[in-house]
Amino acid sequence: MIPSTTTQLLLCLSPDWNAPSGHVQRFERAAFDAWQPVGAEIPVALGRSGMAWGLGLHPPTGGLEKREGDGRAPAGVFAITALFGYADASALPTSPRLPYHRARADLKCVDDPASAHYNCLVDGSAQPRDGASCEDMLRQDGRYELGAVVAHNSAPPVPGAGSCIFLHVWESPATPTAGCTAMALAHMRDIALWLDGARAPLLVQLPEAEFARRQAEWGLPRR
Repeated sequence: MIPSTTTQLLLCLSPDWNAPSGHVQRFERAAFDAWQPVGAEIPVALGRSGMAWGLGLHPPTGGLEKREGDGRAPAGVFAITALFGYADASALPTSPRLPYHRARADLKCVDDPASAHYNCLVDGSAQPRDGASCEDMLRQDGRYELGAVVAHNSAPPVPGAGSCIFLHVWESPATPTAGCTAMALAHMRDIALWLDGARAPLLVQLPEAEFARRQAEWGLPRR
């Protein structure tokens, strides 16, 4: 399941399907070697309704599936494809090793299933708007100060299967999200600057029982 080309992995586990919080551990390896932890586990906020199976690199599971607006974070295996933030890339402590989108007033993530740009980041100044609903990437709070794009439901997007899934900064440890995975800014910064596109990083996000069931089959880290 986890390809040998992937040598960075974020493992996010929650107590059960309905839990709105969990923890993330970074892992890395040389190709075909065992996974080694990087740093300590960090607490994260998840969807207000917990998790449901998303559309990623894992095979179909037959379980509860994520839908637009359900308040659930996607469970499964997902590529991490880009970073975003309020600052210019040159202002970061080190150069990002994934594509970086600076959040400007015209940068939107489209969450309207009827849009041709559903589940895409678009430049509103250059792209005709065909959707009734979108998310501002330049927010008035700090939640998108720094974040990463999770490739859930992305190839191609299935209308209504969930959109705009990110790693980002939390409002508070006790505040769940609408379906993203959120953490303290310091932890988000550590992860963003650790991620390296040349290492094909993945997010694996599961309830604890599902992790135990699939750890060996999917080649996931031991805990």
